[in-house]
Amino acid sequence: MNTENLIRRYYIIGSRRFSNYWWASVIFLGGSGFLITGISSYLHSNLLPFIQSQQISFFPQGLVMCFYGLLGILLSLYLWLTIVWNIGGGFNEFNKKDGLIRIFRWGFPGKVRCIDLCYSVKDVEAIRVELKQGFNPERTIYLRVKGKREIPLNQIGQLLTMDEIEKQAAELAKFLQVSVEGL
Repeated sequence: MNTENLIRRYYIIGSRRFSNYWWASVIFLGGSGFLITGISSYLHSNLLPFIQSQQISFFPQGLVMCFYGLLGILLSLYLWLTIVWNIGGGFNEFNKKDGLIRIFRWGFPGKVRCIDLCYSVKDVEAIRVELKQGFNPERTIYLRVKGKREIPLNQIGQLLTMDEIEKQAAELAKFLQVSVEGL
């Protein structure tokens, strides 16, 4: 049998998505604008040509603008660091050749930077699909392992259509030769 038919790997994007790049940039620009405006009100000069800071008194408006500016810059720094470190990124590997399932994710730097879970293919009981409808719908595929908790397989914040969820769950269940629950 061909090796391609025995190993499947699904990549998880993690924090390197367009929306995170967008929000990190927008928050940085907004925070910088607030901080520069607050500093301009303290110096009584226009550091930005399109802002008339003489109309803003430093205490309390300029001081509050400096505070919000610093807060915005720190929040954008946090978002940029999660993008650089690729928090939540990784892969799901289903290897029938070696009889192993490997779930790998990147975490925050420290002792547990790499989250690497390995299970035997024989220990898989089922693939479970959970569908939550409403204002904030969720569609998640779980790997249910004997004696252990259920492990989510798709990336957080990725809203797949019903067809995509069904197709992905059925394909994975067929590959692992287990049942699909929740559909």
